[in-house]
Amino acid sequence: MNGRGAARLGVDIGGTFTDVALELGERRWSGKILTTPEAPERGVLAAVGAVLAEAGVAPDELGLIIHGTTLATNAIIERKGAKTALLTTEGFRDTVEIRHENRFEQYDVNIDLPPPLVPRRLRFPVSERLDARGRVVRPLDEDAVRRLAEHLAAIDIESVAIGYLHSFTNPAHEERTREILLPLLPGVTVTLSAEVSPEMREYERFSTACANAYVQPMLGRYLVNLESLLQEAGFRCPLFLMLSGGGLTTVETAIRFPVRLVESGPAGGAIFASYIARQCGLDKVLSYDMGGTTAKICLIDDFRPQTSRAFEVARVYRFKKGSGLPLRIPVIEMVEIGAGGGSIARVDPLKRITVGPDSAGASPGPACYGRGGTGPTVTDADLLLGRIDPTGFSGGRMALDREAAEAAMTGEVAEPLALGVSLAAFGVGEIVDENMANAARVHAIESGKDARGRTLVAFGGAAPLHAARMAEKLGLDRVVVPSNAGVGSAVGFLRAPIAYEIVRSQLQKLDAFDPDAANALLAAMRVEAEAIVRRGAPDTPLTETRSAFMRYRGQGHEIAVPVPGGIYRAEDAARLTEAFEAAYRQLYSRVIPGVGIEVLSWVLLLSGPVPASGAAPPGEPPRSVPEPARYRAVFDADSGNFVEVAIHERAALVPGATIAGPAVIVEDETSTVVSRHFDARIDRFGYIEMLRRAS
Repeated sequence: MNGRGAARLGVDIGGTFTDVALELGERRWSGKILTTPEAPERGVLAAVGAVLAEAGVAPDELGLIIHGTTLATNAIIERKGAKTALLTTEGFRDTVEIRHENRFEQYDVNIDLPPPLVPRRLRFPVSERLDARGRVVRPLDEDAVRRLAEHLAAIDIESVAIGYLHSFTNPAHEERTREILLPLLPGVTVTLSAEVSPEMREYERFSTACANAYVQPMLGRYLVNLESLLQEAGFRCPLFLMLSGGGLTTVETAIRFPVRLVESGPAGGAIFASYIARQCGLDKVLSYDMGGTTAKICLIDDFRPQTSRAFEVARVYRFKKGSGLPLRIPVIEMVEIGAGGGSIARVDPLKRITVGPDSAGASPGPACYGRGGTGPTVTDADLLLGRIDPTGFSGGRMALDREAAEAAMTGEVAEPLALGVSLAAFGVGEIVDENMANAARVHAIESGKDARGRTLVAFGGAAPLHAARMAEKLGLDRVVVPSNAGVGSAVGFLRAPIAYEIVRSQLQKLDAFDPDAANALLAAMRVEAEAIVRRGAPDTPLTETRSAFMRYRGQGHEIAVPVPGGIYRAEDAARLTEAFEAAYRQLYSRVIPGVGIEVLSWVLLLSGPVPASGAAPPGEPPRSVPEPARYRAVFDADSGNFVEVAIHERAALVPGATIAGPAVIVEDETSTVVSRHFDARIDRFGYIEMLRRAS
């Protein structure tokens, strides 16, 4: 019998697989099963039950469950959310449709902007108006709101978003509207833009409020059902949700602000990579998380992932910036593309191989799963190239159908291009690898950084299969594949602190800095954040981190700037100026002298302690050369032919084991392909480290 409450569990629902990681002291167990889209909580319970049984841990021995999910993202992408209405200030009914009036693709006359989540017929103007300072220009027409409530009930509205002009400076009209609606619309959820995104720029604020309202009924039901099922199964520990910004929060907060969960799974992966970076002393890392549906790439410097206050979901135009729905929420900044194991390959009218962004998902899945899928996927290509053993996939629990993969690849790619099946599969792999490498280059450039000279940390079910080739394309010399890489996001959840981030808009010109106003605002933000964090961390010390969104006066957009804490005084305007100029110079390699600087918004992150991890093993392990478990034919990118390569079982490799490429290292949840340009070794942590071989 284990110590009650000592075990901790992370659960990640992905588009294809549901991953589970269980930790008890220094020991860890993990599992991966196909996601059950029709009832995700059923898949969660099945995955959790299987891992607990393997570990011999009873449900009531768990001390904590941390959960991340793509349900909010998928509902927005697939347009399967609630029937939602938007109440907005008279004259601003079409703000979510007009957007910024800019074109994300200048030279394509046929581009279509993504339609708003709330169609025009469900957007209703309300007579009210505040000015930019929050003063009432036109009182709220409460009778009109009551009449609207009757209409909303008649058309079976499930959720309401309220977005009034300038409500971030004074939420009184939005709050009063909610007070009127709730008793008249029982069972209908209400979202205030002043609560979900209290920042200037009404398009982003309204879009975020609509997204929150759109997913709130569905996600609320899911979380309530999941909690209930866990209770029935004997779990008595608290359940926390992973936020897109990298912190954990309570179920109550997640139900109130479900839009903050849109990137919860990928955020766990970035935290996992940050933990690996700190553990191994890697100050410049490129995090590479490739699962069944998407690939996520994140830059990590000094053991911390980049963060942002803006995110676009459901980009409709080749993942081009500006073609999605903007959300103003705290997120770990990363680029996400439709390049996963289930991404479907096809040949376009110009005879080019394209991969994704659509995915076969868990149902029907890739053709080789034998569940009815007919489109060739990246997983089918990896199987045909010999990178995956059809009898050892998922620890042998799931046999793969090579003939089905070959038929799909032949019909959709090989025959249209008059290629052999192997070359067609290689082409699919090359396209997806180049897409990911190019995404990494562009993301680094947009961040004012360089992808070169970094260590690639690869995890997710598909990333270790492609990591060496991606490193070759990016010119990277070092790749690390951690233990439990196949369930990296779930492990990352266990490394996240209880945390919450608050943002508030308050315009401050630094040449007329008002420290009293800034201090009052930040104190109120601290109180609000602490009320949420203390629900999950009642007695632990908390860490406060501040940043601000600043710009030169007259600029249209601002940049995120870390700023000092404490009580501000008038002379601190100089410190804020120095912080802004350092951040601006990093992005643009220069500053602009003689131009005033202003703060638009203040950000406060309050977090509890990061969970402790085990001590590092002492010293470097002695070198050894293990015998292969067997050999298998694997396609070689350089020669264009199949070659016999050594297959090693990861579980049999001890620290210090050195393997010359080409080789494949297999484990239950993934396989690591070591190309002929790399040698692999098992480091003192038990991680696979691939180092580029000298020419």
